[in-house]
Amino acid sequence: MKFLNRLLYQVHRWLGVVLALFMFVWFFSGLVIMYTTPATQNRSQQLAHAETLAPELGWLSLGDAWNLSAEQRQAVAEKRKQNKPAGDVVRAEGEGAQAPKTEAPVSIADARLVRSAGEPLWLIEDSLGQRFALSAIDGTLRETSPEQAVKIAENWFAANSDNGLIKASYLDIVPSTIFLRNQEALSPFHHVAAGDDGSELLISSRTGEVLHASTSVDRAFYYAGNWVHLFKPLESIGLGSIRRDVQLWSGLFATIAALTGLIIGWLRWRPGFAGKPTYSQGRTQPYREFWFKWHFWTGLIGGTFALFWAFSGYIDTNPGKLFSQGNPSKQELARYSGNTLPQAMLNWLPVLPVELSAAVDGADVVELAWKKLGDDVVLLANTREGQRLPQVADGTRAEFSDELLLAAVGRIAGKTPVASHTVLNEYDSYYYPRHRQSLVEKPLPVVLVTLADDVGTQLYLDPQDGKLLSKIDSSARVVRWLYSALHHWDFGWLYYRPIWDAWMLTWVLFGVVLGASSVVLGWKRLRVTFKSKAKKPVTKRYKTENIPNVAVEVHTQLEPQTQTQS
Repeated sequence: MKFLNRLLYQVHRWLGVVLALFMFVWFFSGLVIMYTTPATQNRSQQLAHAETLAPELGWLSLGDAWNLSAEQRQAVAEKRKQNKPAGDVVRAEGEGAQAPKTEAPVSIADARLVRSAGEPLWLIEDSLGQRFALSAIDGTLRETSPEQAVKIAENWFAANSDNGLIKASYLDIVPSTIFLRNQEALSPFHHVAAGDDGSELLISSRTGEVLHASTSVDRAFYYAGNWVHLFKPLESIGLGSIRRDVQLWSGLFATIAALTGLIIGWLRWRPGFAGKPTYSQGRTQPYREFWFKWHFWTGLIGGTFALFWAFSGYIDTNPGKLFSQGNPSKQELARYSGNTLPQAMLNWLPVLPVELSAAVDGADVVELAWKKLGDDVVLLANTREGQRLPQVADGTRAEFSDELLLAAVGRIAGKTPVASHTVLNEYDSYYYPRHRQSLVEKPLPVVLVTLADDVGTQLYLDPQDGKLLSKIDSSARVVRWLYSALHHWDFGWLYYRPIWDAWMLTWVLFGVVLGASSVVLGWKRLRVTFKSKAKKPVTKRYKTENIPNVAVEVHTQLEPQTQTQS
């Protein structure tokens, strides 16, 4: 028993010394993240800043642009393949190994007609995940030039500005950036500055899309928040390959430190209930020194939440690959949408502005998008406000029926039957918007399809555009509660603001103080440990009040009343 008791204290002490600064930084950076405006532009922001489409007579159909660009697309695809490092597999962060490539012909997975720097473009993503911008004037493959990037930036700010044109200036082109994830299909990026507040944009040279927009304040918050919290400095010094491993082991040791500290706190707390003895002078804890007291109380009260955050951060690294990748793979998405190219989608010519305006009741349309499932298609007019207005054309539908959605599910489910399907008009515990997301990012209603397999796979489908929004199995459901619920507290009544803000601020601030006291106590312990023995004063050993087998060292010149726990 004595050995276990000593081991408990030693483990907590030395893990605390090693991780004290990390814990403080994690809590502080987590607090910053809570109120950092995401610089990566979501769908709502891209639509809000887009150029008005206003189609003109003579624009090419999707099929004509696709066919005219065939040789250029093939040449670019080969060049990108040659430039890719040998053995490199592009994957989303946390995604498993890429499945073997199929020999199926390349098809169109997504197609949108937009204006970029005043020029009409078909923005296309093919079934291999490659991204292209094709001219709607002559069908050639386009890449955004620095001059066009500057114009795109000026149009971006003009869309929501009451101060007229904001002048932009070109900075440089960057092959990759720490601000974006899963960026391979859109890199390199034009770096453009604008305005007097240090505003900067990152614009894809392949598609002309604005992917990142930030002010100097936004970037400062990013570096003080996400950059530190997720160990991004390791990437800056060429150690990005070990970042997740460092995150994993740090999360594990932080969990152990929080757990041992919580146990010690409960063992040392003497509230005096039912007439039981307390410490001298009626104290319920054994410490008199300032930082020890703060460490004790913030650990006792907020230690459970520190444990939850440390443990959920550890789970987020998917230790030992215990959890499956919940999101559908590119191969599954390709099978889901089908490999055919419906003629209605290929042959349709962009309508004139008067006809389009009548079809959307005068809304400011910034994009026309084709969505397909097998041989069936939907044409949507996307407005600046995020509305999706179905357009009537030969061979199109207003939305995808349940039968078409289930047929698409069958292409990825194989022989696994569908157990049930239902329409959800409200969010549930597994499909819901993050804070700062809207119906554009998380649309409603959705169709929930449950498969009759061993892992209870559930698929959330958007009947408006047929998109497979989310794939959840039993493993992903466990991660939802062990990671997201314990890390973000995004469930039940806690999800709603300002309740969420009050809850999070309370416990994060406890964590900040706990981390700060850990840094002070860790520094004191290191000073004592590495102090030269020749310079050490004579010491005596005293036993803490009513706590057997736990001794502390105190300088002889100190009075017993000022003893502190070592």
